[in-house]
Amino acid sequence: MATPNSDAAWVFGYGSLIWRPGFEYLQAQPAILPGYVRRFWQGSHDHRGIPEQPGRVVTLIPQAGARCLGMAYLLPQQTVTTTFEQLDHREKNGYSRINSELHLNDGNRVEGLVYIATEGNFAYLGEAPLHEIARQIVRSEGPSGHNLEYLQELAIALRQLGADDPHVFELESLAQGINTPPDPD
Repeated sequence: MATPNSDAAWVFGYGSLIWRPGFEYLQAQPAILPGYVRRFWQGSHDHRGIPEQPGRVVTLIPQAGARCLGMAYLLPQQTVTTTFEQLDHREKNGYSRINSELHLNDGNRVEGLVYIATEGNFAYLGEAPLHEIARQIVRSEGPSGHNLEYLQELAIALRQLGADDPHVFELESLAQGINTPPDPD
């Protein structure tokens, strides 16, 4: 597991950290994590679902030539340790830290920490047909709120960043269709 040092550190957010980081930072800017795509393949038993009915949240899947747009946050030196303790707790449901090069919006490249839920973790749900993932998202709720809210907030945040993420946007569209009652005729 990657560990931050006592210097200021960068962390990359590609899911809820984009719109709700929940920690102090010196700067935030859009960034690219090369070689990965965002997918709703991780189970959420502790935030957007419960053990009996897990929700689905995003993780990163390696893919040659891919570029995942998210937010990079520069943490103040004095908060690095406590911030990563908080993030370790927040991402405890199967996520591990990795170090990776981030391509910042300002043209710089920095080393940053990224939380990724890999295939071998206990909460990993993996690939499924998008309509099944959408149904699971619509019916799941946990201590942090409804899973649909997570999907909608992520889609809004990605649009604000100018991201092109067909996986997220198609799931959003499918989920809206599930929530829409049939027209009375």
